[in-house]
Amino acid sequence: MARVLVVDDDPDTVRIVTFRLQSNGHRVIGTTSAKTALQAVAERGRPDVAILDVTMPEMSGMELLVHLRAMEGSDNLPAIFLSALVRHDEIEAGRAMGATYLTKPFIASALLRAIDEAIVPTFDAW
Repeated sequence: MARVLVVDDDPDTVRIVTFRLQSNGHRVIGTTSAKTALQAVAERGRPDVAILDVTMPEMSGMELLVHLRAMEGSDNLPAIFLSALVRHDEIEAGRAMGATYLTKPFIASALLRAIDEAIVPTFDAW
């Protein structure tokens, strides 16, 4: 299963997402701040996928993804934005970053499917 980084400024969302993912065999690091997320990745290594809230107080999920992808070995880190924002420009900005964009409240099966799709290995070299 996947190593998943979950970052959302709402602790209840982190708890719910973490529970759902762990119940399905994923290993999860959940945090409520971008700063803590960056520290966790620096200490524990690159996750297989990041699930990020778009709107957070100190740094947006999109900004956080830029920082995460700038870390060594993480330039192609798959990401899923999980947000209450349902604005077309935000959705398009997330997709332009190569990320999946899901809205809150989320459907667990859709989130699990997005993780599976994000971590499927690609064979571009073939």
